[in-house]
Amino acid sequence: MRRGIAATALVAALGVTLAACGSDSGSKDGGSKGSGELSGTVTWWDTSTVGSEDKVFKKIAEDFTKKHPKVTVKYVNVPFGDAQNKFKNAAQSGSGAPDVIRSEVAWTPDFANLGYLAPLDGTAALKDQDDFLKQAAASTKYNGKTYAVPQVIDSMGIFYNKKIFKDAGVEVPKTVDELKAVSAKIKQKTGKTGLYLRGDDAYWFLSFLYGEGGDMVNADTKTVTIDNAAGVKALKVVKDLVDSGAAKTDATDGWNNMQSAFKDGKVAMMINGPWAVADTYAGKEFADKANLGIAPVPAGSAGQGAPQGGHNLAVYAGSKNLDASYAFVEYMSSPEVQAQVGKELSLLPTRTSVYGKTEVATNEMITFFKPVVEKSVERPWIPEGGSLFAPLVTEYTKVLTNQATPEQGAKTAGESYRKLLKDWK
Repeated sequence: MRRGIAATALVAALGVTLAACGSDSGSKDGGSKGSGELSGTVTWWDTSTVGSEDKVFKKIAEDFTKKHPKVTVKYVNVPFGDAQNKFKNAAQSGSGAPDVIRSEVAWTPDFANLGYLAPLDGTAALKDQDDFLKQAAASTKYNGKTYAVPQVIDSMGIFYNKKIFKDAGVEVPKTVDELKAVSAKIKQKTGKTGLYLRGDDAYWFLSFLYGEGGDMVNADTKTVTIDNAAGVKALKVVKDLVDSGAAKTDATDGWNNMQSAFKDGKVAMMINGPWAVADTYAGKEFADKANLGIAPVPAGSAGQGAPQGGHNLAVYAGSKNLDASYAFVEYMSSPEVQAQVGKELSLLPTRTSVYGKTEVATNEMITFFKPVVEKSVERPWIPEGGSLFAPLVTEYTKVLTNQATPEQGAKTAGESYRKLLKDWK
């Protein structure tokens, strides 16, 4: 799961073609023996949320040995915000990289472009690949090859506290203007703040950007668009939410502050995705799970939009146990495992067939998020896609904390993008 898009430093394209670099699995003798039986160690870097998702994924991953008893799975939970650069550094040096990584969708084309991922076409990892949702599979491809398998797909919505809404006598807002009005009434009736708006992660800004008809870039025309009129207007919208008191924000530790404020009933709403459901249920306000409501992100002046996100499973090109790694990826993305993950964590499957399974079809959160995901906005699947967030979050935070105007923030972000994206307009 995603606790936030990593605000990583802009890493220069290394142009390194990966040689036979080793992983940290220590599986020098691993792989398929003459009998075809898999053996050795598979090290998996999981980036899911500690305390909720990680427990489920660790158990599922280690259960792989029931199918392949001579394979040892080494589970490592790597903080999401550190994983992108940590993998790049390990892959570049040829030491310490895992056999398999849970890659945020935007990282996959970046890693593939650098030569750090093994192509999966024709391997066991892509079993029944026609079963994958087309929009989920789109982020796994680069330059005509497939470099990952989609594990989960997601988007975002408004999480709201039904009791606070009832006490304030308000309905779920469908537009940003309604969001301001609802927040004002919640404050008046209950003394609580309407919305927690993450100010330290630009991924949480995308729904407002899309709502004003904007985007970070247009990959088809190779044009930077973050600094156009729609981008400026979106920054004005979020700044106004904070300035008006409709929302509160923090410039640091936004995930923990947001989750705590919402779970303790200090704010009535937050924008989040299915990855946050398990952790949210752990809050005192949601001991009764029925108190959690979820609705589409309020629409802006141009309409309603939320980003398509998710995670893929990718194999390190330098793995010394490729066959077992391919089998592990196939297992972790199998219909049976996806159904189990959906049941226990309410994360959305990437296989069409899984949505017909009872435990998924009857899951309220999956039922809500599925149409949201289907209408979500695809991000640009370009190698620099993950790096677009670092300059944007800097300016986004400055705007929310009155260190820059929306016009200045958009302009500076645009200038940074043009330095990153060579020859783009």
